[in-house]
Amino acid sequence: MDVFWWRGDITTLAVDVIVNAANSSLLGGGGVDGAIHRAAGPELLVAARLLAPCPPGEARLTGAFRLPSRHVIHTVGPVWQGGDAEEAATLAACYRNSMALAVEQGCRSIAFSAISCGVYGYPVVQACRIALDSILRYGRESPTGHLQQVLLVAFEDEVATAYQQLGVTRWPLS
Repeated sequence: MDVFWWRGDITTLAVDVIVNAANSSLLGGGGVDGAIHRAAGPELLVAARLLAPCPPGEARLTGAFRLPSRHVIHTVGPVWQGGDAEEAATLAACYRNSMALAVEQGCRSIAFSAISCGVYGYPVVQACRIALDSILRYGRESPTGHLQQVLLVAFEDEVATAYQQLGVTRWPLS
């Protein structure tokens, strides 16, 4: 399983599954959640409504509808409260549970948004480290099935810089 980072809009990726940093209602919102809902069309809202609520750390799967990906995994990250409210464990669970759903669906590629890094206020460098560590740990400890590629998507400069500093290879490879 290869892990890369990519700079751009997650809604444009033709991967098997994209991971949405959702809120617990799964009804869309701001940031990447709103962008995914707008790009997928109203069918996503209908499908997501049937799976709500989604507690922090858990993940739910829907179709991708008008997106170029096949599926959307919705996961709810923790709101940053200073680091003493189990935020790291909850964020790690988002990645672990999303990976498990992707593997269960037979996915070969998955793209993660930067969960909890927007309005939820998680410090970006810490969140990116947890993302990478959680994905690599899942790859070592759990069956990954056909999953071959994990993309960590950076929409903001700060996220891209964090992944670079963590030594993640940029995709596409040149």
